Amino acid sequence: MTDTLDPLAPPHSPLVPPIEAPKALTRSIGVVGGTLLTLSCLTPASSLFVIVPPLFADLGTGTALTIVIAAVLCIAVAFCYSELGTLIPSAGGEYAMVGTLVGRLAGWVVFVLSLIVVMIVPPIIALGTGEYLAPIVHINGQVAGAGVMLLATVMGLLDLRANAWITGIFLFLEVVAAGIVAFLGFSHSARSASVLVHPVTDAGHGMSSAVTAGTIIAGLAIALFVLQGFSTAVYLSEEMENPKRTVSRTVLWTLAIGALVVIVPTIAITLGAPDLHTLAEGNLSALVQGWSNSAVGTFISLCIALAIINAGIVMVIQNSRVLYASARDRAWPKPVNRAFGRLGGRFGSPWVATLAVGVPGAVLCFVPVETLSGVTGVAVAAMYIVVAVASLASRRGEHKKRQAWRMPLWPAVPVLLIAVLAYVLTQQTTRDLLITGGIVAVSCLYWLLYLRPKREMRWVISVPEEELGLEV
Repeated sequence: MTDTLDPLAPPHSPLVPPIEAPKALTRSIGVVGGTLLTLSCLTPASSLFVIVPPLFADLGTGTALTIVIAAVLCIAVAFCYSELGTLIPSAGGEYAMVGTLVGRLAGWVVFVLSLIVVMIVPPIIALGTGEYLAPIVHINGQVAGAGVMLLATVMGLLDLRANAWITGIFLFLEVVAAGIVAFLGFSHSARSASVLVHPVTDAGHGMSSAVTAGTIIAGLAIALFVLQGFSTAVYLSEEMENPKRTVSRTVLWTLAIGALVVIVPTIAITLGAPDLHTLAEGNLSALVQGWSNSAVGTFISLCIALAIINAGIVMVIQNSRVLYASARDRAWPKPVNRAFGRLGGRFGSPWVATLAVGVPGAVLCFVPVETLSGVTGVAVAAMYIVVAVASLASRRGEHKKRQAWRMPLWPAVPVLLIAVLAYVLTQQTTRDLLITGGIVAVSCLYWLLYLRPKREMRWVISVPEEELGLEV
């Protein structure tokens, strides 16, 4: 049985020789800045233009319906994150919340699942850059993706306040691009809206076939991946002003805005594609040019490229905070902890951790991405399940007395979420499940052989003490 942690207890005792403690992160952003950064990590336009198009091949006109169902599931996920993120405000995100409430082994497992997601997603997004830069320059997709990751790494070394406004400008441009696509799609509607709820897909030779419920359920893992990113707010909780209010507002606002930016243009594309074969191809640049002209198509492509760069910047920021927090909680050998815990003197960013996530991301751009997408979908669904389990423990013992945003309809919301996502996992390919399970199994061996034998000195999850006030 794993130990749950009491975050009110001192992080060190006479038996625990402290490592060189990282300096505290600077609180510099509020709801607006946090929402801009979190929306940029969700990067709805990048999801719309990079991840959604391949879904049209399998889901056809049911793509929008699948994303809507995923958005409903994400509301329950957002409730869990909002409650746990205000109850346990830590740069460690999921692992700090789960480890504190359920146990350190569970926290370690969710940390590994989050690492799968945060290390793979940025290169997947970045690899789309070359295609959308084609109207002005032809560059190899892998080289362009690696360049985006390196640029994002440099930007990640700056302070968060500067990045919030830089990414905010990029975010505005990508939302404009999504809005133009939605307008063009609706203004060139080629089919009835009934296909959205009675979905069909291209069967070849001018024929169509109905999309089954099983196909939609199987597609939910990738659809969850499309909307994944609103949880970034919990990683930034140590750098938010008044996190008890800011975190929950940022999570919920980000999900609402992000879902709107993705779903509305997806519906417009579905209705505006001239035929099912064109829809299944998912070539959005060609669709936009067909609806307008080459100049508009070029503008949209450049906005998408900026959206991808924007996503890379914020994802590197998020991922570096995860590694920083894991070093503070002594997840690694002492020299690694000391390196990941270092903050830059000028901007206060965890610069070694930033390099540790950005440079490998550039390398991953040269790995075939097809083998990674399915694993990421499985990891996202599994991570959400563990977070939902932790939310069931959020109102027991001393935790129920702490000030936090509390979700409505508890515990029905997390219980239903666990059941649905568990079923979604059963519909994924055996290969993706085995790869993800293998990574988790290896991480459990690391826990058993290295972390657990000296658990009073290693993987000691900490939460800033000033944030753990009790209700009076």
